[in-house]
Amino acid sequence: LYLLNHMQPMAAVFGIHTAPSPLPDVYINDGQWFSIGKTKLKALHVPGHSPGSICLYCEDDNFLIGGDVLFSGSIGRTDLPGGNHSLLLSGIRGRLFCLPRETVVYTGHGPATTIGSEQDTNPFFT
Repeated sequence: LYLLNHMQPMAAVFGIHTAPSPLPDVYINDGQWFSIGKTKLKALHVPGHSPGSICLYCEDDNFLIGGDVLFSGSIGRTDLPGGNHSLLLSGIRGRLFCLPRETVVYTGHGPATTIGSEQDTNPFFT
């Protein structure tokens, strides 16, 4: 909700001028399961990159859509409005690193990785 309410001033920082965003029909809450087609996903709130950052976990197929939270060998930026470095690190440790090590992480940028690989080699955690 934070990003939705602050979209226009945040976009202006990057020279982008936007119209007000329409409100969503449905909000997704932390821990909520929902389906897209036959794929069942769980929302995991992992703030730090931005206040509303979520990752989407598919237990059945053992993958995570990590967005800009966790990358191969890195983490999301925390220097943008609403970012918080320590909150992001604790969220990754507490919400993502408890997933199975073989969970494939599809990142917002760059190559896919796994939870285990990031636990073992990501310089922010080793």
